[in-house]
Amino acid sequence: MKATGNESAGYRAIWRWHFYAGLFCVPFIIWLACTGAFYLWKPQVEALIDRPYDHLAYSGPARLPADQVRAAVAAVPGSAFRRYQLPADDHQAARVIVARDGEAIRVYVHPRTLAILKTVKEDDRLMQIVFRLHGELMMGDRGSYVVELAASWAIVMILTGLYLWWPRGRGPAGVVWPRLSGRGRIRWRDLHAVTGFWISFFALFLLLSGLPWTKSWGAYFREMRVLTGTAVARQDWPSGSAPRAGEDHAGHEGHMEHMEHGGGAMAAMRMGTGAGVSTGYGAIDLVAAAARQLDFAAPVMLAPPAKPGGAWTVASEAQNRPLRATATIDPASGGVVTREDFSQRHVIDRAVGYGIAAHEGQLFGLANQLLSSFVAIGLCLLSASAYVMWWRRRPRGRLGAPCRHPGDRLPRAAKISGVLLGIALPLFGASALVLLAVDRFVARRPARAAPGSGPQGAPSPD
Repeated sequence: MKATGNESAGYRAIWRWHFYAGLFCVPFIIWLACTGAFYLWKPQVEALIDRPYDHLAYSGPARLPADQVRAAVAAVPGSAFRRYQLPADDHQAARVIVARDGEAIRVYVHPRTLAILKTVKEDDRLMQIVFRLHGELMMGDRGSYVVELAASWAIVMILTGLYLWWPRGRGPAGVVWPRLSGRGRIRWRDLHAVTGFWISFFALFLLLSGLPWTKSWGAYFREMRVLTGTAVARQDWPSGSAPRAGEDHAGHEGHMEHMEHGGGAMAAMRMGTGAGVSTGYGAIDLVAAAARQLDFAAPVMLAPPAKPGGAWTVASEAQNRPLRATATIDPASGGVVTREDFSQRHVIDRAVGYGIAAHEGQLFGLANQLLSSFVAIGLCLLSASAYVMWWRRRPRGRLGAPCRHPGDRLPRAAKISGVLLGIALPLFGASALVLLAVDRFVARRPARAAPGSGPQGAPSPD
């Protein structure tokens, strides 16, 4: 059933916005889908990379954490102790994070012999590189702006695509399942529309749950929380470019900032003084013993205080964020000073935490990874079919943008939705205003319709 009259005019207008959104964001969607799909399997990939250091065969008791930290700092001259990862079992190499010249270095130490098994910069670890490729295109905050803009227009692309997909009285063939027996345009159209239908909800979720990481919207979100009185002292995720100097990209920003500027304590850690007291390496032995009793989800990181004599921080950095917890330990007594579980966080932080965990494929284990991988494949198929359809129907030597007819008007509901979306996504709103101005000068004259197209050059829903 083909649209006619005012409906046809609204259909063409929405299709033009769908075309512009896809023209801009399809290359980025493919990039984000591929890098995101790889990052979903981070636990398995890192377990494979670290396998030689997770199953060490040795006899006798392991050395104390303070000895392991001293060995790590000595292996990187001029470095200072930053964090210690609590070993998951007795045959796992100790991971010690040290900092030198603003760079974080992960040192793998044999728990018994104190031999240095491996050193690697945190920024050079494979999955950290993939994270930066995915979230900032390896361009820092500038890349974060581009990713946010592409994600915003991808939301528009999906919403307008659902409008174009709407059955309008047709049967389920070509709507719920593709007509694979069809040929040419029908087959490609069905692959595009049906794939979009099945993955649209999940794709929208992935796009929306990734926005808190972006530079512009992340700052906008924080400001809105300040204005509404829902802000917290430290959120569990960064906004903008990927963390450096050993910050897990998941967060703990406030604590790491204090660590970076805690001169007195950091100097003590660098020199290895104060063993057996509440500052220096010696304190970590008591803190590690207390941290084991907390039974936090791995990996568990221990970080010294910003000032001498202060409390140490113990934090779970599990990718399944609802399992995370943070505590502070008195280095003199080993007692727990404070503890915050995920359930104690603000409801907004919990909601974002659930979203990020699902975004990273860790909320409900292997099923989450498989589902998100399926969505990523679907996004690639959606993008590829869009490109094929555009290439087949575009006029030779022209962009092939939909024609803008004098009577074409967006439906009232679409206008209201666009305004609300522009308020919710300011970067999209600003770019949409620019496109509105450009749209007045693009595709003004009706072009000869491609074979099999709908009325006046609009794509036929059939």
